[in-house]
Amino acid sequence: MRKIGFILSFFLSWSAHAQQDAQFSQYMFNTIYFNPAVAGTDGRIQICGIYRSQWLGYTPTYSDGGPPVTQILSVHSPIQRLHGGIGGFLVNDKLGPLNNIQAQGTYSYHSKIRNSILSFGIQGGIYVQTMNFGLYRANDPADPLLTGKIGKDTQIKPDLAAGIQFKHQKYSVGVGVSHLTMPSFDYGVNADFRLKPHFYIHGSYEYDISFEVKLKFFSLVKFNQNQNIFDVGALAYYKDYLWGGFSFRQSEAIILLLGYSFLKSKALKFGYSLDYVIRDRQAKQATSHEIMLQYSLPINISQKKIIRTPRFRY
Repeated sequence: MRKIGFILSFFLSWSAHAQQDAQFSQYMFNTIYFNPAVAGTDGRIQICGIYRSQWLGYTPTYSDGGPPVTQILSVHSPIQRLHGGIGGFLVNDKLGPLNNIQAQGTYSYHSKIRNSILSFGIQGGIYVQTMNFGLYRANDPADPLLTGKIGKDTQIKPDLAAGIQFKHQKYSVGVGVSHLTMPSFDYGVNADFRLKPHFYIHGSYEYDISFEVKLKFFSLVKFNQNQNIFDVGALAYYKDYLWGGFSFRQSEAIILLLGYSFLKSKALKFGYSLDYVIRDRQAKQATSHEIMLQYSLPINISQKKIIRTPRFRY
């Protein structure tokens, strides 16, 4: 039987040499994506959206769906009655002819330790994968296994993740693991394309230089059975309104990070990142771009505003 080379060559290289999860440069603002234990630990309702356009300007030699484009929308909040937090996210990750969608719900249990929080999280949902066979070029167009494989094929599988985090006022460290159910996609071609568990180790530390200026250091290690990648960087904040800094992704890119907080409460944040590719430039465009919007709400949003009178104030 002849091999279906156009599928195997793509998936085997994709599975063996790359992270299967979506990648973000502004991950430090959306850590719930890779660790469900983060849900609710900020003490506020957090809503975050990120749009990432990778290798902007990339033009393929044939129509393969274009460069990777990813969007994520997440929300999480503390829930005192549940002794923890709840949340979830929706991800749309387009990788040329392959499109991945994740819809996940999260619960985390919080245990207070003095001025810190030790949290344990679990996440469950679905992983939807769509393959566009029309954007592949077959090694052997006459292969009988390819008969009828000219449109899109979508498969939906359950997915599960878990994590743990220790959060202090000035620092945090956590570990998360995704795809515990190892979702498998076959597409009717007698092959088993399986998502492998991905492990994430993340941490951050804040240092106050003055009342107005502070530094925040952060890191993320991502690994599965085939690949290890780490990100490390730092941001400088001025009055919590303006921030900027740099990050480095192992053997891939140097990243510029910029942002600004709007509103008097600083509740609305806008962030931008620019990745400059430093490896395998011959197969990529030099830059990737990412924008981020985050909005924070106080947890007691239903509480009536207190109106004070100067008559009884001295």
